[in-house]
Amino acid sequence: MVRCPVGIRSLTRAQTFNHVLGNTAAAMLGTTFIWFGITFWAYLETRSVLATSFLGGAYMLGMAVLGVPFGTLIDRHHKHRVMVFSAVATSIVFSLAAAVFLLTPPDRLTDLGQPWFWLFCGLILMGGLLANIRSIALSTCVTILVDSERRANANGLVGTVNGMMMMVTGVLSGLAIGQLGLLWTLLISLAVVLLSLVHLLTIRIPEPEIVHVEGAPKAVDFKGAWAAVVAVPGLIGLILFTTFNNFLGGVFMGLLDPYGLELVSVEVWGILFGLSGIGFIVGGAIIAQRGLGRLPLRSLLFSCLGMWIVAGGFTIRDSVVLLVVGMFLYMVLIPFIEGAEQTLLQQVVPLAKQGRVFGFAQAVEVSAAPISAFIIGPVAQFWLIPHAESPRGQRQWEWLLGTGDARGIALVFVLVSVGGLILTSLVFFTKTYRRLNATYEAGDVNKDIAAFAPGEAADPIPGPDPLGKGHAES
Repeated sequence: MVRCPVGIRSLTRAQTFNHVLGNTAAAMLGTTFIWFGITFWAYLETRSVLATSFLGGAYMLGMAVLGVPFGTLIDRHHKHRVMVFSAVATSIVFSLAAAVFLLTPPDRLTDLGQPWFWLFCGLILMGGLLANIRSIALSTCVTILVDSERRANANGLVGTVNGMMMMVTGVLSGLAIGQLGLLWTLLISLAVVLLSLVHLLTIRIPEPEIVHVEGAPKAVDFKGAWAAVVAVPGLIGLILFTTFNNFLGGVFMGLLDPYGLELVSVEVWGILFGLSGIGFIVGGAIIAQRGLGRLPLRSLLFSCLGMWIVAGGFTIRDSVVLLVVGMFLYMVLIPFIEGAEQTLLQQVVPLAKQGRVFGFAQAVEVSAAPISAFIIGPVAQFWLIPHAESPRGQRQWEWLLGTGDARGIALVFVLVSVGGLILTSLVFFTKTYRRLNATYEAGDVNKDIAAFAPGEAADPIPGPDPLGKGHAES
């Protein structure tokens, strides 16, 4: 059991936080295990960066389209019920994918010109998207279960656990695809998701009663999500910055696996990718221990600067050691970026609207990544890679990229990283940066939500309902 270092005043709430975090981690273990596996499998069977770019882009596009509907679902219902629905739906979809795999001849399943490859991958994709509901719900559970002054530490703990799961799945996915094959990889994922469902049914979350004094939000409440976002000064600017940052990051999403697989075997790549997840653990552990500082937004931007420097440097030479070190440092910085944004939203957005705001932020931010992935796949495949690997291109870029395998992909990484550095540096001089910092320092709108354990008497608190508009303590 993960020991919770965050300042939760009730043992029951502390235990509940641990169980919810562990259960969500198990669900992520099952879904990312098969998602890594199918990405490795697709490239090895087709040797096409188009396939991996389209798979990665489709996943991000699905997150963008479903972010607000999923967030609205979380606001309309108790978090526990939504999590159970997510687990059940994921299990059903993975079962259908297994049936398609068993009933389709191998030569047709791996033919990009046949519908079976895309149907099978689409079912795996849908299962992963349905599991994402639990990740959004977990962010709102932090608001419910953790005292406001310790939420940054709690988000760091979430990052640590995510890193542990990434390390495990990265290592095991490569080994599973190389030694067991895709079918066993899928069956193992399905078993893990089912076990997490059984455990989830034993958990009870002490949630506020959902009252909806303004009326229940629509099933897909884009208007309510937008109103909640623009009500916070500077928040829309943060979302737009992260959107463009993700537009550049989508390049790595589509090309990192092909780059690694050009240098090492799938088993070795899976191990290396998994071990780089130690960086996720290290970054999350630092936040869990020390927090994110007085201004999380400042921490976020400095982390982005470091991330782009690392991303532009680890491919400048054909070196496995450089790749591993770069990936490790990249992973260290990700929890700072994700944790800072989550901490900001948990402090400035009322709980009653957090599901829609988290969903809206996800929808807008990740919508850029599939665009860049869909664009960069063909550009890299038909232009940059042939150019950089031609005799003329090698002579032109040898001073920067050296010689060796995958120099075309390396050129893409360097160009994108330069753009990211310029963008992030400019944000420090914007009004949005100053406004959002001021909004954060004005105080926590949800500071009293985790103040009382179930069954404890609450002292009368004057003014607005401390649980946030639309909620009352059950």
